[in-house]
Amino acid sequence: MSLRIALLGLLDATGPASGYDLAKAFEKSLNHVWQAGHTQIYPELVKMAEDGLVEVESEGARGRKIYAITPEGAARLHEWLVGHEPSVVIRSETALQAFLLSLLDVDDAIAVVRRIKADAESRLAGLECLGSPGSELFTGRFALDLGLRQARAMVDWAEATLAVLGERKASLQGA
Repeated sequence: MSLRIALLGLLDATGPASGYDLAKAFEKSLNHVWQAGHTQIYPELVKMAEDGLVEVESEGARGRKIYAITPEGAARLHEWLVGHEPSVVIRSETALQAFLLSLLDVDDAIAVVRRIKADAESRLAGLECLGSPGSELFTGRFALDLGLRQARAMVDWAEATLAVLGERKASLQGA
């Protein structure tokens, strides 16, 4: 997914916003699926305005610009949503560590899985603070549901893996 599509989606869903407002919206909503900071958002908004996808609706104090999606931007967003085949290439350091766990001794493997589990539990707690995906229709509802399910699956995987590693450790100690 491109930053451009994420920004168009936020502007379409929430209405006109400044770069600062969009960065805050990223932190509160999209951060678990796409990360972007101020240093990426501001230049992209300028490029999007040059491309006619957004327009500066108003300009406030100290040059603060409020951007709004244009009809062309809305059309591009719609085209991407209905016609774009998402990439399924996944690069996950967690999955790589899981793949290589057997290279570690049992105690180190247990420590790695405990850390992965703690990270997943922390992510789950953060997502749960955003609200319940079934409570109301809101932008991001389905992405929140996906994120919650992924975090729960990671916790479940970690618990099952810790059980297997615990059995392995016990059998090694008994040998």
